[in-house]
Amino acid sequence: MKAIVFDPATSDPQAALGGVTPDDIRIGGKRRFRKGHRFTADDLADLARVEHPIHIILIEPDEIHEDDAAIALAEAIAGQGIERRNPVQSRANLIAARKGLLRVDRDAVIALNRLAGISVFTLLDGLAVVPGKNIAGAKISPVAVQKAVLDEALAIAARNPVVEVKPFTPKRVSVVTTEGLGEKVWDRFRASVEQKIGWYGSSVTEFRDLLDDPDRVAEAITEAIDDGADVVLTGGGNALDPLDPTIRALGDIGAEFVKFGAPAHPGSMFWLAYKGSTPIFSLASCSLYSRSTVADVVLPWIMADEQVELDDMAGIGYGGLLDRDMSFRFPPYDAAEVHEPDEE
Repeated sequence: MKAIVFDPATSDPQAALGGVTPDDIRIGGKRRFRKGHRFTADDLADLARVEHPIHIILIEPDEIHEDDAAIALAEAIAGQGIERRNPVQSRANLIAARKGLLRVDRDAVIALNRLAGISVFTLLDGLAVVPGKNIAGAKISPVAVQKAVLDEALAIAARNPVVEVKPFTPKRVSVVTTEGLGEKVWDRFRASVEQKIGWYGSSVTEFRDLLDDPDRVAEAITEAIDDGADVVLTGGGNALDPLDPTIRALGDIGAEFVKFGAPAHPGSMFWLAYKGSTPIFSLASCSLYSRSTVADVVLPWIMADEQVELDDMAGIGYGGLLDRDMSFRFPPYDAAEVHEPDEE
């Protein structure tokens, strides 16, 4: 890039053509040109009215203007389920086009941001998002970037989707509890579970509240899976007790634990197991009727057909202090979509 000083009183107006302003330019106290504006013949009359010398950057043939580069970069990093907005202040935002699970390739984001002039920023990986949510942005820091640098960025983005929104898939969910809840609490629990499961486009096919009998619990879980349940939620009992009926039942049916005890608070007694390909997990003391628990961090992954493994569970601990400051980690169960305008 080459920078010149343009003085309206002495400079040839033609010198500004094709140039870019690195600053906002005001005329009569009002902003006339934004940072990054490319001057054309239509701008020459207003340039003659500028009250002081300004700086103009001339883009070289081997450079790409920030807006064009931001568009190319945003389109390259955007995977399925994403819409692109036009650049504002050289930043092209990516918006969720559907409800689903946000997946972000962290290593690719780091590799991109190591390149001169390239900036890619996203929400955290693994969050549930709704249509209209601003999930990522691509920005060029200077007013232009070397074409070779942009080509390198596009090559990195081409390896794997950097940002995508995986759709939630409809599932049949069975709920087996051993809590012995009273009628009012039971009704509240059912309503909460149905509302949350329904938010994912899935349905609860049955609720069973059983006595503390491991044989009956094992039978109920087995029957649910045989009848086509895609997910089994359990609740009640004491996960710390090896003789807890649900814990014993899981062993009896040959289920395998992924992780017992989530590295999070609240939710340290959460566990996840699989019987074959069917996930089974706990709602500690029927905690799913609470506003937010670690179960709500894991549930979006399962509803997007993710195979949740030990590293996934272990990774919850980074940011696993789930106090009010971490509310963004939970699905927005009260929203079907949002509208987030671009910042000017």
